[in-house]
Amino acid sequence: MHRIFVGIRLPQPVRDLLIDTMDGVEAARWQDEDQLHLTLRFIGECETPQANDLADALATVTMPPFDLQISGTGFFTRKGAVRALWAGLAPSPELRRLQHKVERVCQSVGLPAETRKFTPHVTLARLNSMSGDATAWLARWGDLRSDAFTVDAVVLFESHLRRSGSLYRAVAEIALAETSCGQPHLAGPE
Repeated sequence: MHRIFVGIRLPQPVRDLLIDTMDGVEAARWQDEDQLHLTLRFIGECETPQANDLADALATVTMPPFDLQISGTGFFTRKGAVRALWAGLAPSPELRRLQHKVERVCQSVGLPAETRKFTPHVTLARLNSMSGDATAWLARWGDLRSDAFTVDAVVLFESHLRRSGSLYRAVAEIALAETSCGQPHLAGPE
């Protein structure tokens, strides 16, 4: 079994910008540079044949590259307590269209439909009951903005759970193009 998701890898300047925000909340578990990504579709546990089918099906997605921009920060709560801090993305019809195409591809290989609303974000930190108040951090970074960056590929990631946080490994990278790309580029060992 593989724990997988489809996402967008962020370029180095954007990751650097996000890393610069990672301070000021006691006992927050900040993401490391390799964990910074935008999830298009979380899949979860998946058998190898279905994961391979998904990688092949993702190669049929046709869409030209497009620009995105980090825009603002926010948080998710659970039972009234802040549990995650994130950076948002400026509204993008192209991103929504790509996410819908990825969702259709997932369903075409037999994965159940996603029932959660797509909220484009990059998780920056996870918090628990021991974490400090994030109000000052949110006030400081609420107007966070990046330069526009080009999205030119989607990545099929495998997630390995560890005590210190998840380790993400790209297993296939699929270039965006106006026509079908054929086979995905399979990532080698990292």
